[in-house]
Amino acid sequence: MRNFRELNVWKDGRVLVKEIYKLTQFIPDSEQFGLIPQIQRSVISIPANIAEGCSKHSQKDFVRFLQIGLGSAYELESHLILCEDLNFIFFDTSALIIKKIQRLQKGIASLIKYIRSNH
Repeated sequence: MRNFRELNVWKDGRVLVKEIYKLTQFIPDSEQFGLIPQIQRSVISIPANIAEGCSKHSQKDFVRFLQIGLGSAYELESHLILCEDLNFIFFDTSALIIKKIQRLQKGIASLIKYIRSNH
């Protein structure tokens, strides 16, 4: 069994959760049942799926959960771009977070590739 706490992608996902939750405080209250919970669910899904995947015995199952986390990272990026389009958040604010999301996407994709090439 793997220890998710040792994975940099899980650590980075955990930091991202805190940043996104702070960011969603600035989205209008009119989105409390729309974009805000969608954004929060997608960011929480990233470290949650990495952690859950670590409990799986097969590498194939671990990779599947990493892929789900990666998909959530892409979903999160899309939500933030939509928030920019709707003028809910400023580009300056979202650009920094989107760079972190993209770095995390690359990290998860690299881990998937590493696991597939070594097993």
